[in-house]
Amino acid sequence: MHRNMLRSTWNCQVTVRRFYKKSHCRVRFAPSPTGYLHLGGLRTALYNYLFARSQNGTFILRIEDTDQTRVVPGAMEQLHDDLIWAGIIPDEDPIREGPFGPYIQSRRIDIYKEQVKLLLNNGSAYKCFCSERRLEILRKAAVKERQTPKYDNRCRHLTDQEVKDKLKRGEQYCIRFKLTPTPEPFKDLIYGDIIYDAQNEGDPVILKSDGFPTYHFANVVDDHFMEITHVLRGVEWQISTPKHLLLYKAFGWSPPQYAHLPLIMNSDNTKLSKRQNDIRVEHYRKDGIFPLALVNYITAAGGGFVHDKGLSHCYTYQELIKQFYIHKVNVNSSKLNPDKLLEYNRLEISNLLNNEKNHKFLVEKIITMIKQTFPDRASDGTLHLDHAYIITTLRWAQNRISRLSDLVNADMKFLWIKPAKQEHCIDLKYLEMVDMLTKKLESLDDNSFCQESLKTYLKEFAINNNVPFPAFMKTLRSLLSGLKEGPGVAEMMEILGRDATLNRLKRNAS
Repeated sequence: MHRNMLRSTWNCQVTVRRFYKKSHCRVRFAPSPTGYLHLGGLRTALYNYLFARSQNGTFILRIEDTDQTRVVPGAMEQLHDDLIWAGIIPDEDPIREGPFGPYIQSRRIDIYKEQVKLLLNNGSAYKCFCSERRLEILRKAAVKERQTPKYDNRCRHLTDQEVKDKLKRGEQYCIRFKLTPTPEPFKDLIYGDIIYDAQNEGDPVILKSDGFPTYHFANVVDDHFMEITHVLRGVEWQISTPKHLLLYKAFGWSPPQYAHLPLIMNSDNTKLSKRQNDIRVEHYRKDGIFPLALVNYITAAGGGFVHDKGLSHCYTYQELIKQFYIHKVNVNSSKLNPDKLLEYNRLEISNLLNNEKNHKFLVEKIITMIKQTFPDRASDGTLHLDHAYIITTLRWAQNRISRLSDLVNADMKFLWIKPAKQEHCIDLKYLEMVDMLTKKLESLDDNSFCQESLKTYLKEFAINNNVPFPAFMKTLRSLLSGLKEGPGVAEMMEILGRDATLNRLKRNAS
């Protein structure tokens, strides 16, 4: 029944294709669910998405899970969630589906088997009975001779009778594709004319003995039936493209256009590695990086854009879409600059804050962060979580912080926690002075409640009242924050604001 359902789905796809506009731009991001989305994969998805939107086209998410031994449970859902978080919304995917599904390769096995039959029948493919032991011997011999390991195409030359005899004996086999010379270059939209003879690798397996297709075969079949017009992928796949073009030729299909994206390197010129936890999208999400900041960070490395406002502007998706040109992508590898990421995040915090529609989102995010950071204070009434105060504090901090999480580090603890009386031991001889200062501060307006003015005011107060300035500042710091260290008292008062400062002095000095 499952087989019939898949065939029915495929027949429906064929019907849909007859009515689909051939000129319509369709691109895809096709990750394997073998781990988490990292910066390299996010860049590939992003460039496909921007290209599709710039062409009024369609962006597809397809999951390539034919290597079942490497599939990580939950990875597909995490990949999808990371893309949505980053603002890369697929038009068709395994969750929303679409007219060309299924969008998970393991659910398209019957389609691949049907297409393999076509290649076997037209002589473009053959059954290979070579054992893993023989293939391993070939690999070791090539390494010993300092040659590139490749299959010697032995089973390509089996007679029909030899094949029949092996089948009768129940010998296990896979299906290999017959490579032919590729003397003509193919056009890479980024790198120009590329020539590479695929025969250097030996005939590739296209259908494994377990009935699952290999990447090379499945992605060609899927790209054809999903009407993919442009393939944007990493440059590491460039040498595989001639092989894929030969498959298109064997089927008699028109291939898509190819564009291979250069490598992204770490700041020290080393390659990005999946073993690096700090290149996972999940890492940036947990580290307080906003989606647009991460997107700008990626687009700043690798080219492809006409940045009319320079690299010190955090561009919106609408701006990036208008500025994206595939032929402007650099052919050289590009380095990431971590400092630039923090600059973009700072810009995005300011952008969000400048639009009042975002205030509720920011306040809720900060309140959640404060309660998670200080769980023991969440229920004792000592947290300062007034919405207007949070926005005022964020306005003060926007040019001083790189992440929202900077607001809850040790030096900023005083912003949110009202110190309890038992948290500090105050010399009683200064309390009368604190009361006098509080009454004088009440006469100051908000404009005078700034760091420079307060610094001068506090020094003059101490001199006029014959109070030791360092000891008095220590008293004020303790009353305001309960901390022994942190920002200067004048700066602390400016951050807290006039009302919060007066409330804390009155509350704790009484």
